[in-house]
Amino acid sequence: MSLDHVSVGVADMQRSKAFYDAVLARLGIGPVMPVEMGGQLVGVGYGDTPAKPDFWIQFPVNGQPATQGNGVHVAFHADTRAKVDAFHAAAMKLGGLDEGAPGLRPHYHPSYYGAFVRDPDGNKIEACCHAPE
Repeated sequence: MSLDHVSVGVADMQRSKAFYDAVLARLGIGPVMPVEMGGQLVGVGYGDTPAKPDFWIQFPVNGQPATQGNGVHVAFHADTRAKVDAFHAAAMKLGGLDEGAPGLRPHYHPSYYGAFVRDPDGNKIEACCHAPE
């Protein structure tokens, strides 16, 4: 299995960023990709190289407050966009809920291709491909 990244929801971005900046620094991990929308910091990607954040803090995308379990999502790495499409199609066929159809997400980076679903228990999962095709 190849996990691509993990995200956790936070309620107070500045407090959480200060916490994770300090705690993860002890492990050689730092903030490598801040994400702003409308001039507001809404997420921070952490990693040991600037090119690839592996752990994220973010406001929950559904607009609901961050609580235990809301805002967490797991992303699985796909080596082709066709595999992302197949992941999404299978999830829809098996009762998953669409949280973002397969497609480019250039606000992440120009080649980011992903699909987001909720499993039958409401867990948010994603398949993503970083390869330009």
